[in-house]
Amino acid sequence: MKTKTMPRWGKILLGIGITLVALVLILGIAVYAIFHNELATAFSITQLRTRNDDHQDGSVYTMQVHGDFYLDDFVAQGGVSSDAELIAFITGNITKGLIDMGLESPEIGCSAFTAQTPDGDVLFGRNYDFSKTNTCLVFTEKNAGRHASISTVDLQFLGIDVNSDLGGLMDYVTCLAAPYAPLDGINDAGVSCGIFMTYQGGAQTVATDQNTDKPDFTSTTLLRLILDYADSVEEAVEIARSYDLHDSAITSYHYMVADATGKSAILEWVTGTDATDNDGTARELKVIYNDDDAYVGELEGSTDYQVITNFVLTPGYYDGCAPEEKKGYDRYEKIYEILSQTNGVVADESAAMDVLAAVGRRTWDNDDGNGCTVHSAIYNLTDKTMVWVPNENYDDPSAWYTFSLNP
Repeated sequence: MKTKTMPRWGKILLGIGITLVALVLILGIAVYAIFHNELATAFSITQLRTRNDDHQDGSVYTMQVHGDFYLDDFVAQGGVSSDAELIAFITGNITKGLIDMGLESPEIGCSAFTAQTPDGDVLFGRNYDFSKTNTCLVFTEKNAGRHASISTVDLQFLGIDVNSDLGGLMDYVTCLAAPYAPLDGINDAGVSCGIFMTYQGGAQTVATDQNTDKPDFTSTTLLRLILDYADSVEEAVEIARSYDLHDSAITSYHYMVADATGKSAILEWVTGTDATDNDGTARELKVIYNDDDAYVGELEGSTDYQVITNFVLTPGYYDGCAPEEKKGYDRYEKIYEILSQTNGVVADESAAMDVLAAVGRRTWDNDDGNGCTVHSAIYNLTDKTMVWVPNENYDDPSAWYTFSLNP
C-alpha cells in the first residue's frame, strides 16, 4: 500500500507555521518577563464606584500595584528636579520607553486635621477639594526596606479625561504612573501624610525650586517617599530635609504628616513674607510640630492636635498682607472651633468625617473656586485603616469604603 506524502509546498507552509507559533511564544514569554508586574498592575484596575455627572462625581477605581514600581531606582539616581524629568523616569522604566506619559498640576484647595478617639486611636482626616475628576485608590506592596501603603490619586494629574471612564489601553497604561502622584495616604507603620496648596508669592504663586547639592524630589514624590520609607514623623522630616524640593508647575505646597504615637508636623518651605517670597530657590524647610507650636499662636500652643488648610503657618509670613492672602483661614478656624469643644477627641471615624463634612465644598462659603470635595478620608494610624467617602456622599451608606493594611 502506498503512503501519501505531504507535497513540498505543504512542508514549507507547515515549517513557516511552526516558526511563527514559536516566535509568538518567544515574544509572549519576553513580554511577560519584562512587563509581568506592569501587566498584573494594569489588570488589577477595578471600578469601585460609577460616575454621576449630575453630582459632579467621577468614577472611583482601585489598583493593586505589583512589584516595587522602580522607586528604589528613583531614589538611587537622586530623584528628579522637574515634572519633565519625572515623566522621563516613569516612561523609561515602567513602559521601557515604548509609551509616553504626561503629568499635570491643577490648583487645589484642601483641609486636614489630627484627632484622637476616646480609646486613644490616632486619626488623620483630610478633604481634597477641587473639581469633578476620576480617582484611583492605589495599594502598594511591602518590599524589602519599604512599607505597604494606601494612597489616593487624582487621575486628572495623569492627564486622564475627567468627563469619561477609563477606556482604551492607553488609559490603563497611564494609570501605572499613579504611585508617583499621591495626594494623601497611610503606610503600614501608621504614618500618614497629605499635600496642600499654599499660593505663596503674593499676587502670583511661585513654586519652591531649591537648588543645593542635595538630591531632588517633586511635590508628590516627597509624599511617595514618606509613605514607602518613613517609620515615624521624625523619619518623614529627615526625608524632607535630605532633598531639594521642586514644586510642580507654578504651584506651591506644604504638607502635614502624623504617626501612630500622636505626633504630627507641618512641613513648609518659606523665606521672608508672602509679599517678598518670590524666589523659590531661596526657600528653606520649616517644621512645626504639634507639641511645640506655641510660637505659632495661642490656639495652636494650647492643643495637641493640628489643623492645616491652604495658608502658611510660619509666624510673620503674612505681615503687611491683606487678610484674604491667608487662603483657607476660615476653614482652619472652623475645624479648630469644632475640635476645641472636645479637646481634639472624636468618638470614632464617623464623627471625624462629620468634621470634614462641616468644611466641605457644598456646605461651606468657600474662599476659592473649587467646585466640590473630591474625597474625604479618615486614616486611623493606630489600626492602619482608611475610611473613604467620595464627593460628600456622606448620607449614602454605599459610598463609605473601609480598607485595612493589617494582614
